Amino acid sequence: MVAKAERGTKLSALLAEAGLSDAAAATALRRLASENGVAELGSVSRSHVSYWARGTVPSNPRIAVLLAELLTRALGRTVTAYDLGMDRHSKSTPGDLWSGDTLSALIDIGRRDLSMDRRRALGVMAFQTAALTIPTGSRWSASAAGSSVRQTTERRVGRGDVEAVRDTVAAFSQIDQRRGGGHARTAVVQYLTSEVEPLLHGRFASETLRQQMFSAAGELAYLSGWMSFDAGEHPIAQRYLTSAVRLAAEAGDEPLAGHILRALAHQANDLGHHRAAQRVAAASIEGDRCRRASYRERALLRVVYARTLATTNDSRGAAAALKAAEDDLGRAVGQDEPQRVWFFTEASLAHETACTLRDLGDLDGAVREFRHSARTRGAAFPRTHAVTLGYLGEIQARQGNIEQACSTWSRALDLMEGIRSGRTIHTARQMRSALSPYRPRGVRAVHDVDARAVSYLEYAA
Repeated sequence: MVAKAERGTKLSALLAEAGLSDAAAATALRRLASENGVAELGSVSRSHVSYWARGTVPSNPRIAVLLAELLTRALGRTVTAYDLGMDRHSKSTPGDLWSGDTLSALIDIGRRDLSMDRRRALGVMAFQTAALTIPTGSRWSASAAGSSVRQTTERRVGRGDVEAVRDTVAAFSQIDQRRGGGHARTAVVQYLTSEVEPLLHGRFASETLRQQMFSAAGELAYLSGWMSFDAGEHPIAQRYLTSAVRLAAEAGDEPLAGHILRALAHQANDLGHHRAAQRVAAASIEGDRCRRASYRERALLRVVYARTLATTNDSRGAAAALKAAEDDLGRAVGQDEPQRVWFFTEASLAHETACTLRDLGDLDGAVREFRHSARTRGAAFPRTHAVTLGYLGEIQARQGNIEQACSTWSRALDLMEGIRSGRTIHTARQMRSALSPYRPRGVRAVHDVDARAVSYLEYAA
């Protein structure tokens, strides 16, 4: 282990180079801890940073990882816990999520996810902003060519295997839509790593069959990532989604790669990395990712791009992207659709349009579109319906219509019954935050919704 004085000098020097005071570093670390779901670090203060800068090793090993990621972002180059003198074991840098063998990376993240000591196995991870730089040119081609140099087994893989994987993906996707990412996620990962991944090493009767299997595996890896994202587990979600993009590249399935990049953009945007999210969303609609997609698929890609433009204050670009998405969805009527784990509808377009208008400051327009989404949303999607109503209630409360907001939130809480989702948990917390100024007034509707939100949070925790 590096001596205490040397350790303190290293951290102090890097903080100074980044222009971060102890107080600023503590604020950034709390924000990073929240982003990565490390609730126990929510009380980190300036004195803690000062203590570590004098050479004391943090008692929680995740702090070293998050400090390294904080400095990586601030300095624009990779910093590791080893560089801080806080990791005695390895000089290795955080893995480049776009390099190495796709299947080895997939197995590694799956084993960590399913580990008996899961907390420790995942504790060395942080959400990496560096991974939001998408490979292009030769680097992308190298990912797409991965299977050409991979050793195969003697196992023969047939069309029935592909169909079985697709059926299972569809079944798990329905569970996710109805019950949220907190239900059956472990079963999805288990199936991906123990049953599907070995098939990818097998022998295929044709190149088309191989591509179909890799595409099906890509959708399953995407679903693992999306469920992790929905559960609020962002570092591991990012790794599944990145692996899913690489599987899609090996399958030559450009529309699938575009959709998974769209999910990565959605995640980055939610976490506040708006410029990076816009870059990833732009990559999702480039070339064949958009050209080869169905009209309905294109609409989903474009509407997420619109949201990233809204959060970077490009109102004209956002409006144009929304119009293009609306046109694409109109053209989708009667078109045969590929079977995917997502389904984009009129209600989906209205929801995303509302989020875009909200982010642009058009609250009346957002209310109109959220209401349209709620009216047209099917019963098969209770989680998304609940989130839509949650967002609608939040805007109604911001506009001073608290009784109306409570009525909307009550409907949302009805739908949340039996759902375990990070997004519905966030919605319930937002309800309580918005209701806080009204609690002392003794309004019955406020009391009832607040009590129900508390009850839901206790259930979903």
